[in-house]
Amino acid sequence: MRGTDSGRYGEDVFRPDESGEADRIDLGALAYDEISAARLTALGAGPGWHCLDVGAGTGTLARWLLQGAGVTSVLAVDRDIQFLAGDHLKGLVAQAADITAPDFDPGRFHLVHARFVLMHLRSWRRMISTLGSLLVPGGVLVLSDAVDLTTADAPASPYADVMRAMWQGLRETIGTDVSWVPDYPRLLLEEGLSSVAAEIHVPPLVPGSAVSRFWADTWQRSRAAMLATGQVDDARIDRALRDLASPERAALAPGMITAWGWKPPLTGGAARA
Repeated sequence: MRGTDSGRYGEDVFRPDESGEADRIDLGALAYDEISAARLTALGAGPGWHCLDVGAGTGTLARWLLQGAGVTSVLAVDRDIQFLAGDHLKGLVAQAADITAPDFDPGRFHLVHARFVLMHLRSWRRMISTLGSLLVPGGVLVLSDAVDLTTADAPASPYADVMRAMWQGLRETIGTDVSWVPDYPRLLLEEGLSSVAAEIHVPPLVPGSAVSRFWADTWQRSRAAMLATGQVDDARIDRALRDLASPERAALAPGMITAWGWKPPLTGGAARA
């Protein structure tokens, strides 16, 4: 998402107009859409639901909500909707928007979903409140972001060194910060949401898999930011990329935490959504 406090996301590192960026986003979708879809199915997404998908990317999950879950409508919002241009799927509306703008108020929804968005925004705490305010009574807020359980304190290795340099480089250039992400359940409770819960998915980096290719591409696009930290050089990055493609170099990818909570209904007996 392009926000007033993180407008450089698509300017300094992950440019939407750069060749191959849609492919990188799709690799992330291939790696995580199945997990997201399973959670949204378990939460009851289906006919009659009006949904907001924040940071919709190339629209893979928005389309699944309509075609797979059978929801009634999806508003797909992103800082740049060129990857959604020309999609005329019934029930899908694409909107370019700055979600951090004070006047961002696209309506009220049974589901508000954001994946890999708030971690890039310096105003993430305010945005949790903003997104929660867009729920109808009985609606559900679902937030997913990266959580790295495997490299912060890991012994030095090309993979661990490069991953640590990537997080630092992205924090210093575009404001990415995943340090607070494990607090999602507490933060949702503080917003007054009920039945709050969370789960973490930590996939293996199997050579040639979507998640391995996603991180390899992400490293390449953030190479300049990593080099600027002084933690790694080009040779170290290239070695990590080779290791990522080697079946002998087993590792776990950074995980994805998904947390959710329900806005209390107007009356105790009202059905959710």
